[in-house]
Amino acid sequence: MAENTERVSLSIDDDGVADVRLNRPDKMNALDPAMFRQLVETADLLAKDVSVRCVVLSGEGRAFCAGLDFEGFQGMAGSPSGGEIEIAALQPGRITHAAQQSVYGWTELAVPVIAALHGHALGGGIQLALGADIRIAAPGTKMSVLEIRWGLIPDMTGTQSLISLVGLDVAKELTFTGRMVEASEAKELGLVTHIADDPRAAAFEMAAEIAQKSPHAIRAAKRLFNNAAKVSTADGFAAERAEIGKLIGSPIQAEAVVAFFEKRPPKFADPAIPD
Repeated sequence: MAENTERVSLSIDDDGVADVRLNRPDKMNALDPAMFRQLVETADLLAKDVSVRCVVLSGEGRAFCAGLDFEGFQGMAGSPSGGEIEIAALQPGRITHAAQQSVYGWTELAVPVIAALHGHALGGGIQLALGADIRIAAPGTKMSVLEIRWGLIPDMTGTQSLISLVGLDVAKELTFTGRMVEASEAKELGLVTHIADDPRAAAFEMAAEIAQKSPHAIRAAKRLFNNAAKVSTADGFAAERAEIGKLIGSPIQAEAVVAFFEKRPPKFADPAIPD
């Protein structure tokens, strides 16, 4: 399967690995209303496809994403409505507006999302990267919570994701100063999971490995981790018991065990995800 749009391209290989690329290289993949909208649409499309096992999110050209489109920002500054643009309306049935959902869509996607970073991930770009489960960056990649430069705050879920990754004090420092952080420091802080000379290749290598694991177990694990900070310890333990109860003895779980002992790749015949 392959789909190309003006701002975002999507292809899915036979193993269920989705290749999602920001496709505005002439603008360093800067975010504008069309980019926000198409990121949301792409995540929604993948959410409906039970054959998808993992997603690699990257950017074409010289950067992952340089943040908000500056021309769009200037338009907001001169807007008589005080910067209210189409992406700022709360989406029906969601807790997000389009800019937030362009990030949160990857967080709430049922399968793992790996962001491959290079060049710059600034402002909205770093927030988009933080929406992924795992981040692999090229050496020298520059990251910044840049919004303070424009007299703004991170408003694409960044105030939530930063705290969970780097802690409250570091999240505040990065937001208050807007300073640049290179890949090596980003890894030390917890913003980046791994550093690789070719982050996209490394991301696809990891995605291929994940795609060979039980899709039910992978989805269950992501659900548990995503909800861990939202529930009490007792409820978290109960959720673990419920998830493992659905997995143990299921055909897909049995196939994982048999394939391991037979030293062969597993063949998961039923991609359907149990309730």
